[in-house]
Amino acid sequence: MSASLHQPIHTLYGGAHLFKSTTCSKLGALAERTFHEHAPEAASLVGIFGVPEALAATIHQRVAEKLRREPLEDFRIDFEDGFGVRSDEEEDSAADHAAAEVTAAVKAKSLPEIFGIRVKSFHTEATKSRALRTLDRFLSRATLPHNFVVTLPKITTPEQVSALVRALQAYPDVRVEIMIETPQSIFRLPQLIEAARGKCIAAHFGAYDYTASLGIIAANQDLHHPACEFARSMMLASLAETGVWLVDGATNLIPIPPAVHRAWKLHYDNIRHSLYNGFYQSWDLHPAQIPARLVAVHAFFLEGLAEASARLRNFRNQSEQATRVGAIFDDAATGRGLVNYFERAVRCGAISESDVPR
Repeated sequence: MSASLHQPIHTLYGGAHLFKSTTCSKLGALAERTFHEHAPEAASLVGIFGVPEALAATIHQRVAEKLRREPLEDFRIDFEDGFGVRSDEEEDSAADHAAAEVTAAVKAKSLPEIFGIRVKSFHTEATKSRALRTLDRFLSRATLPHNFVVTLPKITTPEQVSALVRALQAYPDVRVEIMIETPQSIFRLPQLIEAARGKCIAAHFGAYDYTASLGIIAANQDLHHPACEFARSMMLASLAETGVWLVDGATNLIPIPPAVHRAWKLHYDNIRHSLYNGFYQSWDLHPAQIPARLVAVHAFFLEGLAEASARLRNFRNQSEQATRVGAIFDDAATGRGLVNYFERAVRCGAISESDVPR
């Protein structure tokens, strides 16, 4: 991976059978069009999301600019749930077609900063064999973009991660992502990272597969379920200071008329919850979800800008000793938290570097 690469704010998935060289450009255009159609002015953000009126104009302008400039930051061609179980002939054909389309997209420079594929699980010999066959066909035929990753789902043992790493020996620049969707993986996170041998860039939390594996019924499968809170806490604690990015799950209500605003608000609330819990990236299942994501991320950081600026400025003025701003006491640990805030806010585009206190 590029040394200057920063964690994206989302990963957008799409079925392998649907991917074309123009897919990412078209999805970005759809996200931008949806925003302008369903949130045409700053006041829309107040009514839909509850964004503070004082920030609405700034957020609306910055989201519109982001959608124009870079609506997609990360995309996966999906050979798993988004593709389904098909005959070997069908998946072979899809892998070959995807490789040709990715090659064309690389030449056209139409892919996002991070890009990759999700293969089937290695949990059974049948799916492992199919996943490795797809991976080999795709990699041997495609011109790969820089920052290319392979996502491995439904992991239960470190050996599955090791098998993927071995399959990628001829591609030293390709990185891997692990999906945390089973109870077994939650308690073996350090071993999973070790098995990746330095190639793991991110750990994705698959909330719906995880809760289903615990016997939780569909009506109660929710990103805010206590089982999900536990899993995220385990990921945070186990992967702290490893450099592995943490990625939260998806909102499965898609913004399709006439329920665009209701779906947006649910996605917005889920993303704010993820950000609060230290997960700065999560899934989008449809490009129409991207506007809600951008509003959530921008609002999250801009709402705290004035207070964070005062606290960081005071902390630095006191030579990074423990300080107090009003009733808030800051020491070295919270000082680091303030730096984290500004680093994340700048990276996602919510604020510019000129907004960071000097």
